[in-house]
Amino acid sequence: MSEQTQQQNSEEAVENVEAVETVETVGNADGVQEQAAAEPAYEDLQARIAELEAQLKDEQLRALANEQNLRRRHQQEIADTHKFAGQKFAVEMLPVKDYLEMALLDQSGNFDALKMGVQMTLNELQKAFDATQIKEINPKAGDKLNPNIHQAMQAVASEQEPNTVVGVMKKGYTLSDRVLRPAMVTVAQKEA
Repeated sequence: MSEQTQQQNSEEAVENVEAVETVETVGNADGVQEQAAAEPAYEDLQARIAELEAQLKDEQLRALANEQNLRRRHQQEIADTHKFAGQKFAVEMLPVKDYLEMALLDQSGNFDALKMGVQMTLNELQKAFDATQIKEINPKAGDKLNPNIHQAMQAVASEQEPNTVVGVMKKGYTLSDRVLRPAMVTVAQKEA
């Protein structure tokens, strides 16, 4: 290549570089202006922070109120449960009371009718016990004494093995596997 051609190419290259630098400078200037427009002012940021803090405080207050309402409702439910715990049993006992009152009003003097009425009342009572999971503790003679469900009232000399039930003075009762009253029993002791 000739020297003149090289110089001409060199001048064109310099002009191209200057043109590119000019475009970049203009582009950077536009970018700075765009960036300045995109960033909010300090006051706007302060206002947004205050708005978010107010929103958070409102949410916290609502959550606290909701928690207090749940706690109050739960306490009311517990109080109602204690207050009406015997309701099921009471409903089951109403027919028993009715039968007993009818038996007392009977003036016929018929012993068999009275006995039948008492049997019906006992049957109703047993239904009430079954419905409310009340079960009898009625040990048999020879059963081993269990201090969890039996109460030894008397020790008697017997041919049976010691610490076994000889007789039942009063039946015991459980409510859902919790002892309401232990069975009151006489217990065998070694003969002297």
